[in-house]
Amino acid sequence: MPSPHLSRDEAAARSALITVDAYDVHLDLTGAARDGATTFGTSSTVSFGCATPGAATFLDFIGASVEEVTLNGRDLAVADVVDGQRIHLSDLAERNTVVVRATGLYSRSGEGLHRFVDPADGRAYLYTQNEPADCCRWIPVFEQPDLKARFTLHVDAPADWEVRGNGVEIGTADTSSRTSVRHFAATEPISTYLVAILAGPYHRVDDEHTVTTADGPLAVPLALFCRASLAEHLDADRIAEVTRAGLDHYQERFAVPYPFGKYDQAFVPEYNLGAMENPGLVTFTEAFVFRTEATEIQYQGRANVIMHEMAHMWFGDLVTMRWWDDLWLKESFADFMGSASLVDTGLYPSAWVTFANRRKAWAYVQDALPTTHPIVADIVDLDAAKQNFDGITYAKGASVLKQLVAFVGRDAFDAAARAYFREHAWGNTTLADFLAALSEASGRDMGAWAGAWLQTSGISTLFVERPSSGDTVRVSQSGSDPVTGETALRPHALVVGVYRERADGRLEAAARIQAELVDATVDVAVPGAADAALLLPNDGDLTYATVALDPVSLATVLERIEDVDDEMARTVCWSALWAMTRTAALPAERFVRTVARAGAAETDDGVRQMLFSQALTAVLRYTPPARRSDLLEVLLDALAEQVRGSGSLTFARLFAVAAAHGAGQEELLTALAGTGADAADSGPAPGSAALASLADNQDLRWSMMVALAARDAVSEDRIAAELARDETADGRRQALTARSARPGASVKQRVWDSVTGDDALSNELLSASLRGFALTDAATAEPFVEPYFASVIGWWESRSIEMASRLVRGLFPPVQDLTPGTTPEDHPVAVLAGRWLETHPEAPGALRRIIIEERDGLLRALQAQAAAS
Repeated sequence: MPSPHLSRDEAAARSALITVDAYDVHLDLTGAARDGATTFGTSSTVSFGCATPGAATFLDFIGASVEEVTLNGRDLAVADVVDGQRIHLSDLAERNTVVVRATGLYSRSGEGLHRFVDPADGRAYLYTQNEPADCCRWIPVFEQPDLKARFTLHVDAPADWEVRGNGVEIGTADTSSRTSVRHFAATEPISTYLVAILAGPYHRVDDEHTVTTADGPLAVPLALFCRASLAEHLDADRIAEVTRAGLDHYQERFAVPYPFGKYDQAFVPEYNLGAMENPGLVTFTEAFVFRTEATEIQYQGRANVIMHEMAHMWFGDLVTMRWWDDLWLKESFADFMGSASLVDTGLYPSAWVTFANRRKAWAYVQDALPTTHPIVADIVDLDAAKQNFDGITYAKGASVLKQLVAFVGRDAFDAAARAYFREHAWGNTTLADFLAALSEASGRDMGAWAGAWLQTSGISTLFVERPSSGDTVRVSQSGSDPVTGETALRPHALVVGVYRERADGRLEAAARIQAELVDATVDVAVPGAADAALLLPNDGDLTYATVALDPVSLATVLERIEDVDDEMARTVCWSALWAMTRTAALPAERFVRTVARAGAAETDDGVRQMLFSQALTAVLRYTPPARRSDLLEVLLDALAEQVRGSGSLTFARLFAVAAAHGAGQEELLTALAGTGADAADSGPAPGSAALASLADNQDLRWSMMVALAARDAVSEDRIAAELARDETADGRRQALTARSARPGASVKQRVWDSVTGDDALSNELLSASLRGFALTDAATAEPFVEPYFASVIGWWESRSIEMASRLVRGLFPPVQDLTPGTTPEDHPVAVLAGRWLETHPEAPGALRRIIIEERDGLLRALQAQAAAS
């Protein structure tokens, strides 16, 4: 199926012409439970006004067929007005009513109305996912964010199903002995990308929370949903604790009552995202329903996403960006609030450390790509919008908002948010609207700040020049906008940390000096700077910038980073080392050995996970092939030591990922896969009780199975036996990855044919196959290189953007090696990618972006290999 297409200019013209009042939608899902169901009935009655009577416009709809279109009581010829994506409406009146009766297609890609059949019990489950523009896959609508309207839904479905919408259910009636119709209250004005339904035999847990508002107590009905086969794993009490804390916190911070009545949270299968902020019906990936033991970072990650989506009820749902240029107005704010709220509520006091090490690392990588863009982006159409749900819009934007709070103060920031919500409730906004509120609340003209931070690209680098004597240091910044090529100096509110050794050998902050860096340099009095063991610009991680350590500080960090007392300071130091590694300023081997020595000493589970993942990337991509095997052994041994010593689930998972790429530690690997024997049920793992406990973890067993498969150390029969032990959706997906990971040309050809031949695979099964396919060496992948570049246009044209993006990114030739005596630019894959870009200047921008980014990642890896050779 094609993807919706709408340009910014078309959207602006349509919103200037029409105003939409209401939709009355009827869905017939009564056949959804039948084997092989592919279609459903949908009808939409839309009331809208037209500023220029006699003009023409269009509805958006992508489905199986359109049976009937009526405009103001006049039947239109379907063949004349429907073109596959649009329903054209001409000769409009001042007030209009259009009725469309159509047949929709259930999705397998997670776009629109998705249908999933649970292999555990054969039951069907439905849910919707629209953002940015897939509501038109299940309802004929005016698909753009600034045409808000009230939605009233009526759903025919099996009588024993749960059915939920954005609004509360206000009535139900039996339509047969097995089916009923559910009627839902009209919503407040919301954008089409936020309309949602959930339908199926979902398990439900009801609750209620009362929020104290200025107008008195506000009772908010709560409900949780998941598939029936996952019910025993839904830890409802822990989720409810976070939900209640969030509702109370946002009421206090925003001083605007929760605006959508009920608050449902549904965990759904085969979900493309972490979650989606549908008002009153938030959807999450069911990966957040932990069916086996979970780590602390998993719980924190889920809590962060819950808080992120709840923040959207205000930032995004109550007040919505006019067009996708200002996507940051909701995503940057929600990403910021996700971490801030975990700290403010006391649920996870170290959440900003996790953010600095994980989310911010994503932003730094994204901002270094040739495709980087300002936080306020130039989004010309929906394809561009789809690609901009990225590390700039989310994590860089959140980082810049953290800097904004440091710059203007929390009180001013919160006052601006409150005024913004009050003035623009149920409306649409742009950057200018938020800046107006911020300028008034802070008493500053925020235009220059916004120009420097929101409308430029690239990363600032901070330096501290260590004095030979005295207490004055010079803090400097450098940076340029890679899009314009111009110098980019940004205002930074930051802290310089001075770390000294104490009696027990630990390094503690002797002083933390606040500074405001507006121009290229600023001189700051820093007592004891000359002989400090570590001078750390951006201590506390208040601003968005990479840190260039002076030689003394760099030596301290490389030799004894584990001695630094403060975990945020260590995180900033680790970030500096990783930035140096990615730019080949620090040999990958030095980074890996530092992580192997000191990484396990980190106190934050998320930091440990990220460090060892970065170290593995350094081994596989940035290390010359001649030294790769030895360095991978160093990393595997370090991880194995932690697994054997502590039984850490975090380290066991990291060990499994690393073990898929090389030899060694076979005994531990087979033990954690269940046993060393070639059977799925031959007893607990040998060794410690901790190892036996780990081997009972089904998800971890699958991770080890994938590693064994990549090593060609497990048979197809053994994978089948493990699947028989775990006949679930997760088991099916993991088995597919394991089968796809097995080496050999015939296996990889089978996977290639499966993922490229047709669109029979769902979104998650496609990705599972691609993950296994990527576990190969350059020689095995070589026969697929030229077919890849010959096929990407066809894939893009024949699939939705979600599925095509997964395919194009997932099949880009995997890890490549630099041949001695050659340059990175001469590498055959780099040459082919460059040639494709040169010969396809008119290819869709979103497709070109993927190829550009993958080529850049390849060149960066080869350049690091060259520097270390």
